[in-house]
Parts: sequence; structure tokens; C-alpha cells
Amino acid sequence: MFIRQTKTSNAASGEAYTTFRLVASERIGGKVRQRTLLNLGSSFSLAREHWPELCNRIEQILSGQLSLMPATTEIETLAQRYAARLSGQQVEVTTSETDFQEVDINSLELLRPRSIGVEQVGRAALEWLDFSHILATVGLNSAQQAVAIGSVIGRMAAPGSELATWHWLRERSGLGELLEVDFEAMPLMRLYRTSDLLVKHRHTIEEMLFHRIDTLFSLPATVTLYDLTNTYFEGEMAANSKAKRGHSKEKRTDCPLVTLGLVLDGSGFIRRSRMFAGNVVEGTTLAGMLAGLGAPTSALVIMDRGIATEENIAWLVAHHYRYLVVSRERARHFDADAAVATTSACGQTIRLQRVVNADATEARLYCHSEERQEKERAIAQRFVDRFEQGLAKIAAGLDRPHTTKDRDKLLLRIGRLIATSHGIGQHYRIDLIPDATGTKAIGLTWERLPTAAGLLTHPGVYCLRTNELSWDEARLWQTYTMLTDLEAVFRSLKSELGLRPIYHHKEDRAEGHLFITVLAYQAVQAVRRQLKAHGINESWASLRATLAVQQRVTATFSQRDGRTLHVRKATVPEPALQKIYDALGLPLTPGGVKKMTR
Repeated sequence: MFIRQTKTSNAASGEAYTTFRLVASERIGGKVRQRTLLNLGSSFSLAREHWPELCNRIEQILSGQLSLMPATTEIETLAQRYAARLSGQQVEVTTSETDFQEVDINSLELLRPRSIGVEQVGRAALEWLDFSHILATVGLNSAQQAVAIGSVIGRMAAPGSELATWHWLRERSGLGELLEVDFEAMPLMRLYRTSDLLVKHRHTIEEMLFHRIDTLFSLPATVTLYDLTNTYFEGEMAANSKAKRGHSKEKRTDCPLVTLGLVLDGSGFIRRSRMFAGNVVEGTTLAGMLAGLGAPTSALVIMDRGIATEENIAWLVAHHYRYLVVSRERARHFDADAAVATTSACGQTIRLQRVVNADATEARLYCHSEERQEKERAIAQRFVDRFEQGLAKIAAGLDRPHTTKDRDKLLLRIGRLIATSHGIGQHYRIDLIPDATGTKAIGLTWERLPTAAGLLTHPGVYCLRTNELSWDEARLWQTYTMLTDLEAVFRSLKSELGLRPIYHHKEDRAEGHLFITVLAYQAVQAVRRQLKAHGINESWASLRATLAVQQRVTATFSQRDGRTLHVRKATVPEPALQKIYDALGLPLTPGGVKKMTR
């Protein structure tokens, strides 16, 4: 076994380059011929003086021999990698075959454990979604398709950055065996460049992917959910024009943000996604996201109060959408005698009052929850206590000699206290008692006078607005609860699929990170939908933990005749994993069984 260096040229461009091959000499019919065992590629960079040592180490690994002189880390890594690739050219056998071999049990070694469970399920999901065909349609070649698939499944299996995915593909995953791709030879930059291609064709990929999902699962396109979330960067990200300071939903006020907008089908699949600046005003994003979406004019759009501006509602009406939104009105109204009761999924009683406006174009649904009432009462009491403590502190200062008594300055303090009271200040009458001159204050009194239709008088009440007048109270409320499913999507993207944080400095790379996470979510949703039909309703985090247990390993034995037997096979799935495979119709031994005798 030796390494041959060959000069060749690109057939298309005529550019000359050098390639390297691992070659073995064989005697065939009385003649010695050279056979290429592996193409090492043009990026093989080991110094020539170490080639014999590398070849010897590969021979030792394949024959099950220990090395008398430990190899350097670089040589050992390359030797393990190339030996594994040679083992990957082993003859595949079926589990039904009987093959008895006489081996030395004490010589058993288990080599190259690689995770395979998430990889098999992720690959199956992307095959259901025709992901490779979609990528080929937008112009990605087979190598770029493999990298894109690796990036998406890597996000499903090991949330993190593209750098983390690169390490996972090279060092811990058996995905390369399933795809017959050598990810260990893949440079990191290829992940980034493939990410750029995905962003470039984002609109087409999303459109084709959702069309395939619609065909696969026969989705009723009647409900559209829209909302935004944001995620933060590590670093200042001066080169990214969309990285802006804003209101962080993770309370990371120390970091710049970007915002992700999602349009979802009622079944939970993403129809469209888009990255906005971190300081975007939520209400300004709706028209751009829904325009040209292709949703039927009868579709019902569900939105949270941050997006439900009067301008957006008018736009929905003008474009013949139905809407069900959280009202932005502060006033709370609820007549318990006119309400009907319904029950939530967790058994909680919700009372609903439906009020149609005078011209019969819109209805308001006032909802009251006992659980929400107790929660809001506790919150309101906390704000009340904090507000009254602030007033008491100002009043106590009037009795101290060195504290300001200036009436105008005290009025400013009271104003600041009201501004930070979360609306509690409106429920108080506050009197600052002046002295004879009118410039100094000698006392402060206050009285709580709850404003009608506010938090203190109507805790636990919230209001929905809709132009769908044919539905009853229970159906409207149950449809609105789909918005909680969208919140679950955001939680999955952030906690299960590595949406946060973002490390990229460039805007396109940051968008690529978000888009790969969205693609991974689509695959996860397809898997969970299939499993739900079989009564398996676990979260992706729980499913992933079950899948991650299965590994693919090579068992190496010394035989009596002096040869070495290599068998590569996945570990036996445990009952919970077997249940998942059975539900998805997948084999219990991903990658099959391969053997080689050397």
C-alpha cells in the first residue's frame, strides 16, 4: 500500500491540479498491477516523508495490529479515517444470512462509534419531503445537496452553529455512511457557501417544500398564523445591518437582535419565514409577509396584539381575509350573565361573551379565565404594593430635614413613579399638599379609586376581535388557542433546534442560520406528525434523546488463519427506539451490516 501523486486537469476549465490516491499492488495472472483503493482528493496535505508511516498505520488498523511506535495525532486521525472508508467498501450482508467464523474472542475491538438514530430519522423525513429534488430544482449539485442535508439533520441532532455542525458531521455522526459522503474531508467553508445558496433560493425552496407538505399530509388551508420572535447575537455584529438593539424576548438587553417572522399553516408547518431587523415594529411586517402567499381568500389569519393594528386589520379586510386577533384595546368588559362556558384542553373552565358591533361587521369575544384571574390579581397586587411603597417613600421624605420639599420636583418624582407603574397609577387620586407659599410641599395623600373596565376591576379578562360572524363562542376561542401552538413552535426553534444565539457577523450568514433552523423544524414537524398518528406525542427533545442512544460501530476480530474480520453494524435498538422505527417504517439497523476480511 502506498500513496501516488497524479497531475491532472479540469475537463471543463482546463485548470491543472494534483490529486492523491491510496494504491495497492496486486499480482494478477503473473503480472503485478496497481489498484486504486481510495481517492484522497486534491486537498490531501500530509508531508511526503510521512506517507509510508500513514500507509503502515492503515495496514495495522485493518489487520487488527497494535502500533509499536505511537503515531502522531495527525497520522492517527488520517489512518482511522481512511481505514474506516476502506471498511465502508466492505461487502454488505443481510441479517438473514448465516455466516460462521472462527475468531479469537479476546481480540475483539470496537472501533469508530458514530450516532445513527437521529440521522436515519432525519434522512427519512427529508426524503418524504423530496428535499433533494427541491434542491436540485434550484440548481444545487449533488455535493451541495449532501452538505445541505447534513446541515439540516445536524441542526435536528446537535443544535448550534454551522461550526458545531461541521464538527458533529466529522467526529460524532454516522450520517456520511447513510449518504455515502465523506464529511471528514469536507472543509468548513463548504457549509457556509451552501448556506448562502439556501438563502439565495429561499423563496422557491419554501414554496416547493410547503407544496410537498400539503400534498403529503393533505392540509386544509383554512387557518394562517402569523407572529414574530427575536434572537440575539454573541458580539456587536457591526457588519450586519439588521443586528439592532430592541426588546429582547430572552431579556438579553446586552446583545443586538434580529427578528424572525413566521407564517404558519394551522397544522403547524411553516409556509413562509423572513428575517427582519432586531428593532422592527411588529405591526409593519404583516402585509409584506402575507402578500403573494397564495392563501385562499377565505383563510382565517390569527395574530397577537403586537401585530393587530387598525392598519393591518384594514389590510386584511381589503384583501378578503378573515381575521381573529387579540384586541389592542385597554378597556375590559365582561358580563358573566351573558357568557357561555367552554372547557380548555387542560380541563379549565373559560367563560365567553360574544358582542357584535352595530353594523354587524365585527364581533368582540370577551374571555374570562379563573386561572388567569388569579394570576393577574397577584401581578396587580405586586404592582400596587410597589406603587404605594414609592408614594410612602416620597411622603416619608417630607418629614426629614434634608430632603427636598420643592413642589415641582416632587411632582416630577410622582410622574416618574406613575410612568413606571404598569398602568396602576391611573387607579389612584394623589394629592400633594402645598404650604402657604405654594412652592413647597408639606404632605402627600393618596386614595385608590379603581378605574372601570381596567385590570383592578376585571382581572382575568381579555378580548378577541374577528370578522368571522358565523362561528359560535366556543369555536372562535378554540381556534384562537392555535396561537399557543405558534408559541410552541418558537420554543422548539430556540431550545430544541439551536436558533439562538447567532455567531455570524455577515447578514446573509445570519439569515442562513435562521433558515436552516426553519428547514430542520419542517422535518421535525413531519416526523412528529407521522408519530402522532401512532399515538407517540413526545417532544422533539425527548424523541432525540431516545434516538441518540443508537450507535454504529465496527467490531474487529482476529481469525485463526491470521486474517482480521471487520463487521460494521448498528447497535440493537431499545424498545422505545424500536417503537419509533416501527411507527415510521424504518429499518432497525440503519446502514445495514457490512463485513470485510483482510
